[in-house]
Amino acid sequence: MSIRSDLRNIAIIAHVDHGKTTLVDALLKQSEDFKLKTDDVKELIMDSNELERERGITIFSKNASIHYQGTKINIVDTPGHADFGGEVERIMRMVDGVLLLVDAKEGPMPQTKFVLRKAIQAGHKIIVVVNKIDKPDARPLWALDKTFDLFIELGASEEQANFPVIYAAGSLGKAGLEPDLTTMQNVEPLFHAIIKYIPGPSIHDDTPLQMLTVNLVYDNYKGKIAVGRLYAGTLAKGSRVLHIDRTGAQKPTTISAVMLFDGLKRIDAQEATAGEIVAIAGIPDISIGETITDIEKPLALPPIHIDEPTIKMMFGVNTSPFMGQDGEYTTSRNLRERLFKELDTDVALHVEDTATPEKFIVSGRGELHLSILIEKMRREGYELEVSKPQVIFKEENGNKQEPMELVSFEVPEQYSGTVIELMGKRLGVMKDMRVDRGVAFFDFVIPTRGLIGIRNSFMTATRGQGIMNSLFLGYESYKGDLPPDSHGSIIASESGTSNSYGLMTAQGRGELFIGAAVPVYEGMVVGQNAKSGDIPVNVCKTKELSNMRSKNQGIQETLDVPRTLSLEDALDYIGDDELVEITPLNIRIRKMYLTELDRKRSQR
Repeated sequence: MSIRSDLRNIAIIAHVDHGKTTLVDALLKQSEDFKLKTDDVKELIMDSNELERERGITIFSKNASIHYQGTKINIVDTPGHADFGGEVERIMRMVDGVLLLVDAKEGPMPQTKFVLRKAIQAGHKIIVVVNKIDKPDARPLWALDKTFDLFIELGASEEQANFPVIYAAGSLGKAGLEPDLTTMQNVEPLFHAIIKYIPGPSIHDDTPLQMLTVNLVYDNYKGKIAVGRLYAGTLAKGSRVLHIDRTGAQKPTTISAVMLFDGLKRIDAQEATAGEIVAIAGIPDISIGETITDIEKPLALPPIHIDEPTIKMMFGVNTSPFMGQDGEYTTSRNLRERLFKELDTDVALHVEDTATPEKFIVSGRGELHLSILIEKMRREGYELEVSKPQVIFKEENGNKQEPMELVSFEVPEQYSGTVIELMGKRLGVMKDMRVDRGVAFFDFVIPTRGLIGIRNSFMTATRGQGIMNSLFLGYESYKGDLPPDSHGSIIASESGTSNSYGLMTAQGRGELFIGAAVPVYEGMVVGQNAKSGDIPVNVCKTKELSNMRSKNQGIQETLDVPRTLSLEDALDYIGDDELVEITPLNIRIRKMYLTELDRKRSQR
């Protein structure tokens, strides 16, 4: 076995919004000749996806490479949210070390735990970067102490717990060995630390060709491109190789293109050598977790273990009276093709056919995981309807098992009692509580089903000032029934166009989701009832005209501004008998059974 000293493969991991992508920007911009390799040097370079830029989170892992003093550094940007753990687990197989970013004010947070646990289990060398030390209330030494505690808690080895530390201000493009901004000039200390502490890739000189595919991308000219690490051997353009899929089936094939990463681009190469992160084309049926190996001496690599999904939803063809008005793809064939295509690149997703051809069961790692898929499909021109998310139960030795989550809250101290009451109603058990600078921090263990629909209640209870994060813990025995849902909706009783006069009647019953002059259909949910139970209201009703003057004619009644529901808000809101109708232009909530007669029949 030999070590490549001219190469480093690293992943950057962090909690959501701890500045990971901003620091990657600084590394890229300060690397040798970077500006010569891209025409458009902008902020958040690695967040190339439109959804990532809007939400400020990394969803899809991406590759880049930089050069520093004769060493090539391959960087993999990883998602920071546990719902995209399928991406994180694969990435750990590609790299030899990790940069762990920790916010100098907040310290390590729940999503940090999830990704760090994966890195520790993989045995990687970890460099801790205490970021955002330029914040006015930064406390880098406190954050460092909490990070060390977290390493011990997650079972890090003595060598891993003895980690090197770099202090940084990613937005300023500066780093140093001490938490002092006045001594920092650039990010060179971080480059030095990567080369000094992260080992080069190990090469098995006597092992035949071995490559494991960990990611898939699409190219209009080259077709499906598989990205992965070349563990052994040399991979040349036009060479004959053996493709071993997840079931163990073997198929000879030819590599039509070999690409390496240079800056943010994939560049064609004649061959790639062991230790590199490479991209190959020419295998149309390749998928994630499969091996490319020598055709004469085949040797499969261990498959990638991915945690099982915990949440499922029903995806169906849009069946509302407004179907086909907005979307380009509206049939069950379109929907099925798109869902199964997603499986090629998302190994944490499961899709099952049902007895009804128009409906599919889609399972994922969390509500965010599935809502991102829905949002992508919506922007691509699909129309669909989805049901309320449900947890996936298991049977083990005759015992019913359910998924559990560790939920962390950060709220102003005056809302502490509200949060404790909210979690108590949902079978949450408090594990930790502390107050720091007027901010209360809570950790609760709660069944995953207790989290479904909690976001709106939590944001309302904390006046929008609370922060909530969750982390999947595993399966435990069933915790009992949740209290009955006091959910109540205002339902349109007639089809037509909403009218201010009709909406005034509905407004007296609760909170509206729509304003005037909005097309509605019978069975569409137009607001939330202030009391439990549904109530039908004719929001299309107009005021009858007459020549009689009203006594109160001079009094002007006004409509409140309706609550605009995002996709996540709608998924949080709906009850068991409701659906979210999703089109490229609209998100609507509707009853499963549109007419009042059908709803009464379904309750018998």
